[in-house]
Parts: sequence; C-alpha cells; structure tokens
Amino acid sequence: MASITNPDARNDLTKRILAQMTLSQASNPLTALIPLPKENFTPSERARRRFAIEGNAIVTGAGGIGLSAIRALLEHGASGIAIFDVPVSYATSTPAIDDLKKDFPQAKIATYNVDVRDEELVNKTVDLVIKDFGVVDMLLCFAGVVGCEHAHELKADDWKRVMDVNVTGSWFCAQAVGKKMIAQKSGGSILFTASISGHRVNFPQPQVAYNTSKAAVLQLTRSLAAEWSSFGIRVNSLSPGYMDTILNEGAGLAASRAIWADRNPMGRMGDVEELSGAVILLCSKQAGRYINGVDIVVDGGGIIF
Repeated sequence: MASITNPDARNDLTKRILAQMTLSQASNPLTALIPLPKENFTPSERARRRFAIEGNAIVTGAGGIGLSAIRALLEHGASGIAIFDVPVSYATSTPAIDDLKKDFPQAKIATYNVDVRDEELVNKTVDLVIKDFGVVDMLLCFAGVVGCEHAHELKADDWKRVMDVNVTGSWFCAQAVGKKMIAQKSGGSILFTASISGHRVNFPQPQVAYNTSKAAVLQLTRSLAAEWSSFGIRVNSLSPGYMDTILNEGAGLAASRAIWADRNPMGRMGDVEELSGAVILLCSKQAGRYINGVDIVVDGGGIIF
C-alpha cells in the first residue's frame, strides 16, 4: 500500500533490480540424461528399473487418493514414507496405514500431525523428517478441501479456508521440502494435486473457490518447475477427474454423481487406483526424468466437453 500512497516509494520502483532465475545446463548432473543400462540386464529388469521409485517421500493427506499413491510408491520401491495429516483424518485412515506397515515391513512409514496451513509447524516437521529419514527425495501434496457454495453467498472465511489448504498449504510444504532438496544437492520430485476444476468450470455444482484454488496450483507447478530446474527438482501436477472417494459419496450427491457419469465419455467416475500410473511416472527418476512443469489429467476424457 505504501507504494500507492507514498510518492517516494512509487519513484523507487524505477530503481529496482529484478531477481533472475537460472535455468539448468546440459552438463548439470542433476538434470542430465541417465541412460538405462543395456548390458547384463534382461528386458524385464530394464522395465522394472524404468519405473522404479527410489528414496523417501513426504505425502500430505491420508485420504483415499493419498493412501493409494503411497501403496503404489512402496510397490515400486520407495524406502520411506512420511505422512502429514491432521488427527481427524488419522481417525479413519489409521487402519489402512497399519496395513501398509504390515504389507511393506522393509519400508519406514511414519505419521506426523501437521496442518499444512501452519507454516512454522510444516517447517519444523520437515526438519524432523530429515532427522528421522536422513533425506527427502519426493513430496506429494494430496491434502485438500472442497467447498460447494453459490458465489454470491460465499463467506470470506470459507473462501480463505479453501485457498489456505489447497494453495498456501501446498506452497508451505513445497518451500520447506524444496529448501532441503537444494541443500542435499541431489535433486528430487514434487507432485501437486490440481484438478479438472483448474481447467474448466464444473457442472452442476458451484465451487468458485475450489476451482480458483486448483487453477492456482497449476501455475504454482509451472513457476517452481522453471525456477528450481537448475537444482534438479522436477515439479509436476496431477489433475484427477471425479473420483469415487468419500468426498463424492452420500445420498445427497446421487443426482450429481449421475450427471458426472453421464457427461463422461467413459460413462463412470474414476477409481483412485487409476491415478497410480501417473503418480509413478511423475515420481520416477528414470521414466519421469524429462517431465517437468507438466499437468497430467486423469479423468476418463471428462474435460473434452
């Protein structure tokens, strides 16, 4: 506001020196090509290595999509998973997390109480993860909230809540983890959850705050992909369509579910497992090596119309 009301401050704008990002170079080992070995490897081994997941991941949100992604990461070789969520979510997700620990005893899986809107808590917990796991190689942001209200009736607090969780919370986690990845000098992968709602207006539900937040996530993805490329940090996003999760369940949503399915070329909603392929592709150091700043839509063709 000072630059608008204070003439001196406005004049100082002409004296600014803009910060400039540095893109990577072909010689940078953090972004250079890593060919798959051809000798002494069978075709099946090469195929396995192509989509292998290496290292430790922080995953925010222990809902249906997050838990499915965690299982896929572990199946493809992840050695550690740190889960960030709030106690009310753990109340229902703990049995599934216990199953993951039982099914993957070789992996380290730990849970942390984190509200992604709390910047100080996010930073402290990322520090704790580094202490517990040693390094962090991946960040997957699935924590999010939905709001469906008519725009002219939407309260400021409800708008702010959606933005704070979906956008600012994702940013807090990305910045905290990005700093660690830069310090480690080993690169990494960050995956945000956008949505078809960031690409077009949903029907029939009004959800201006949610749609706007997911469009912001798309730009957050592209901006960090460019700025952090020289550090070997790839930043991408995933845009699910209507998925058959608890967020889309209940008798009150029956009419909407019918509309969503009817307007989809494949005639149905998606299953969370159908997101796993894209998750593995984007997080893999080999298969996803040259994929950066990209959003993959997984919606059965819903946004065609």
